[in-house]
Formats: sequence, structure tokens, C-alpha cells
Amino acid sequence: MRLRLALFALLTVAVLQARAGPQREEHLADSVRGALSVAVAGLPSPEPYLPTAADKQAYEQWLQNNLQRLPLRLKQIHGGAGLPELGTPDLQRLFLQTVWYESRRAALEPSLVLGLIEVESGFRKFAVSSAGAMGVMQVMPFWPRILGQGEPPVLFQWQANMRFGCVILRHYLKLEDGNLHAALGRYNGSRGQNAYPVAVLAAQQHWQP
Repeated sequence: MRLRLALFALLTVAVLQARAGPQREEHLADSVRGALSVAVAGLPSPEPYLPTAADKQAYEQWLQNNLQRLPLRLKQIHGGAGLPELGTPDLQRLFLQTVWYESRRAALEPSLVLGLIEVESGFRKFAVSSAGAMGVMQVMPFWPRILGQGEPPVLFQWQANMRFGCVILRHYLKLEDGNLHAALGRYNGSRGQNAYPVAVLAAQQHWQP
């Protein structure tokens, strides 16, 4: 336990800062906490479920399109060096495969999740905001604690971070009766302000078919 906490502290100091809002820890009814805990539990290999030939074709087309877009977008955001954690085609393929799997699992558009990741962290795996939000989807560290799903450092793993981020965004969509602008504002801790939802939806356009 002490070793993991020490490693977490070192990572927190070392990682690049990211911009995310001060999302508040909210009281959750026991039934809601239980449902969310079940929703984030278990991390099987992020293999897409593709039951038909049409599903396979759609996924492969999406993947190939975004394998071309991702390195170009990383260079636009971070300069010619890109990002070491997404520095090879194999890593980019795994990242995109995880985006597809976790967004579809939460009934979200992969392009929306990619847009949110772009705005929240610039795709940085080890990003930490001034508010303490962590990882590519800038998940607040209180979420693993209140849902009983490990310690905050788990949020530096792509799949765990996306699992939490996608489930949380789906939860906020339900709270906001499907209002995406309001759900995005709640996700960022800036509910009622327009700048963040507009930024995410603009970034989403880079990832549309």
C-alpha cells in the first residue's frame, strides 16, 4: 500500500499538467453507486464485439481512418515529436481499439469520446490537472474510491481510465435527460457554461466519419 501511494505521489509530481474543471464529488444513492460500481468492474481485453460481417467492415473502416488521423492530430497538438505513449502504430491501434470498445460499451459515439480526450488531456496518458483529474479522460481520483474499484493510479491505464470516463459520462447523460451539453458541463465541472461543451463538440468533428 505505502509503495503504491509513493509511486502515485511521484507520478503526480512528474506528469504533465492538463486542463480540467473542478468536478465535484456528489452524493450517490446506494442503488446508483452499486450500478456504477458494476458498470466499471472488470477489464477484459478490449476486443470489439463484431457479430456480423457488416459490423466487422464498419469497425475496420473506422479503425483505418483513425489510424491515419491520429498521428496527424497528435503532431498538430504537440508538434513534430507527437507523444511517446502513442509513438508507434501498434500503440495507436491499441488506443483506438480501446476507445471503440469502451465508448460502444457505454453507448457513446467513439468520435465524442475522442473529442473529449482531445480537449481534456491532449491524449496524454499520464496527464494530471490542477484539480487532480487524471489520465486521458481526466477522471477525478475520488471515483475509484467511492465505487470501490482500486486506488487512483489505476486511472493512468488507458482502459481503466476510459471505462470510468465513459461510464461517468453516460451517468451524467442520464441525470441530464440526454442533454449532451449539460452532461459535458457536469463532466468537466463547468455545468451551465458553454465553452467546454462547444470545445468538445468542435473537437469531435476531427473524428467524424
